[in-house]
Amino acid sequence: MISERGLWDILLLQDYNTAVVVLGASLLGLAGGFAGTLLLLRKRALLGDVVSHATLPGVVAAFLIMQAMGGGGKNIVGLLIGAAVSGLLAAWLVPAIRKATGLKDDAVMGIVLGAAFGLGVSLLAIAQGLPGGNQAGLQSFIYGKTASMVRDDAILIGTGAILVITVSVLLCKEFRLLCFDESFGASLGRPLLFFDGLLMLVAVGVIVIGLQAVGLILMIALLIIPASSARFWTDGFVATMVMAGLIGAASGWVGSTLSAMAAGLPAGAIIVLAAGGFFVLSLLLGTRRGLIRRLWQSIALRRRVQRQHLLRAVHEAAADAPVVEAAQLLSNRGWSVSRLHRAVRCAVRRGELVTVSKGCWRLTPKGLEGAQRIVRNHRLWELFLIHYADIAPSHVDRDADMVEHVLDAQLIDELEALLATSDTMPQSPHPLRGADE
Repeated sequence: MISERGLWDILLLQDYNTAVVVLGASLLGLAGGFAGTLLLLRKRALLGDVVSHATLPGVVAAFLIMQAMGGGGKNIVGLLIGAAVSGLLAAWLVPAIRKATGLKDDAVMGIVLGAAFGLGVSLLAIAQGLPGGNQAGLQSFIYGKTASMVRDDAILIGTGAILVITVSVLLCKEFRLLCFDESFGASLGRPLLFFDGLLMLVAVGVIVIGLQAVGLILMIALLIIPASSARFWTDGFVATMVMAGLIGAASGWVGSTLSAMAAGLPAGAIIVLAAGGFFVLSLLLGTRRGLIRRLWQSIALRRRVQRQHLLRAVHEAAADAPVVEAAQLLSNRGWSVSRLHRAVRCAVRRGELVTVSKGCWRLTPKGLEGAQRIVRNHRLWELFLIHYADIAPSHVDRDADMVEHVLDAQLIDELEALLATSDTMPQSPHPLRGADE
């Protein structure tokens, strides 16, 4: 049980070892967020998984080579160089095999991932059978050893994070072209093949520096989860990278802090779980694509459609009498009583309807203006669908009714201009007031 003072020491980074681990993990999450955004937008998320698993044979092969040359085989720089070489080789093999065989990306990546990891496990078994192989710490490259991170590891991760962010910022325009409009970039004469290779180099670099922290199995999570979480908050390219970096850094901080508070919990796994928690929060609360926002938008759209149907129905019925009764609306529209009253309450609250007596309403000037606009939108879509979408006049009313409620002002202006310049526009099969569903 951690004392209150010990808890504050952890949270305020008073303990040196804890500070090293938390800062190193946060910087790794920051770098992973930036690099992962590029992979995600480039539609190569699974390629990061391939590269991370392919680093294992490189690490073990480097250990075997260094030991065969008379060294101890434990040189961390040599092991990371081996990881980088095998990771880059796997990244090159995927497009090469796809081009040579014509197989789909997912099949090729599955082949390379399985073969590379199988080779790595086989080499690892050989290495552990050699003198000193069990003490080399090669197993940590699979599962990570975040809790035992030292100052040099944190410096290495921090340097890598600075390089990743610098490259991402300096080549922001090129990476944006590569991710969103490769054909346009090629037409401008940009060396996109070079930038594509540089993007993969950035991803491999982040994976390599993160191997000792969270291991190759969990490293892919720090690349993809923060970037995926950021997409629920923003659509901007730079904003997504920054948001993903912040989520990755927060995941590293929260995960390593929780691990320090509860002895025995694997820090790498807790960091990934923290990233998963941020993903769930983003999924629910994201201001751009969050489920709650989308649910609210869906409810608001449904209410707006019902209110517009009500205004249109009252406007049509008011051609015979200015005051409309509930019975007329129920019989003409086929609504339930509860649905009608919900729409009426909404329209009254907005000042579009006024209650004359119980079950009787009339349009206000604001409501009349809105109803006429709705009828106009419906008529525009009718004519557009008949003339440009080749929809039979007998079916055009329902199709128009499905889309008229989501028109914005700009699209209405474009449709009106388009229809005004047409000399061969057929007449609508429905009167100007519109038609019932």
